[in-house]
Amino acid sequence: MHAVLLDAKTLGWADLGPMEAACDSLVRHQVTPPEQTSERCQEAEIVITNKVLLDETIIKQCPKLKLIVVAATGTNNIDLDASSKRGITVCNVPDYAGPAVSQYVFAQLLALKHQTFAYRDAMQNGLWPQSPVFSCLNFPIDELAGKTMGIIGFGTLGQSVAKLAEAFGMQVLIAERKNSAACRPGRIPFKDVLRQADVLSLHCPLTPQTDKLIDTDALSLMKPDAILINTARGPVVDEYALAQALKHKRIGGAIIDVLSQEPPQASHPLLNTQEPNLIVTPHIAWATEAAVQRLVNTVADNIRHFVAGQPHNKVSTDS
Repeated sequence: MHAVLLDAKTLGWADLGPMEAACDSLVRHQVTPPEQTSERCQEAEIVITNKVLLDETIIKQCPKLKLIVVAATGTNNIDLDASSKRGITVCNVPDYAGPAVSQYVFAQLLALKHQTFAYRDAMQNGLWPQSPVFSCLNFPIDELAGKTMGIIGFGTLGQSVAKLAEAFGMQVLIAERKNSAACRPGRIPFKDVLRQADVLSLHCPLTPQTDKLIDTDALSLMKPDAILINTARGPVVDEYALAQALKHKRIGGAIIDVLSQEPPQASHPLLNTQEPNLIVTPHIAWATEAAVQRLVNTVADNIRHFVAGQPHNKVSTDS
């Protein structure tokens, strides 16, 4: 089957050989501007995309299209209803990034808690040679042991983060869905997690229910020294509200790997602040070499299984 990869650049250093081997032919495009998407997909039976938008208009212009493989877990860029109506199968790649994302969460969290950046900057300005004693204790250092980690979204990623949190001696609280009438076993009310968490880590999908889930009201419930971590999707957090909360010291800090618009405008409020307890990274939590290769390999597996008449990782319109 003839396949088109629309945004190979998003797969970085991965070996794309498994994808090529799974198709009769594969055309790679490093990036695909919106105005070129339809043209590039018109003859394709298989389209592989990480973040390129495939909406109803584009899907209608692809008469040969049989399979869309999303080279990611989230499928917000695909019109699932339009695909279903035209008999097009959509597959994604779940469960590939747990080790990468949990590693990222704790790498950045430890950097904040241990004041790594503050001490690095001070060292570059000659702090240690000027010290009258063997050490420098200019910036207070916090421990994770005994603290509470709140997790919103308890799929593969949330579970991976929870395991590491427990290894650091943290108590883990798993949030029930907001406004849910009852709590499932092992979960506690959404607002209680916000109030009790010293660290709040987001791992939920972006849905109409989670859009701006962490807004001004949610931030106001958090402890004034709490850390918010978002490796889910940018729109889950009201970014302007977060910028204001950081500016006015209503929360203790934030670690943000995803933004509502990617790439963001240079004027984005979280990119135009000198808040010392804010870390913003360019959507890299998932992107260890091993994780990206697992992603590519699973894309190839999805294609092979589809060709064999046994599609794996099929995404439904209810996802």
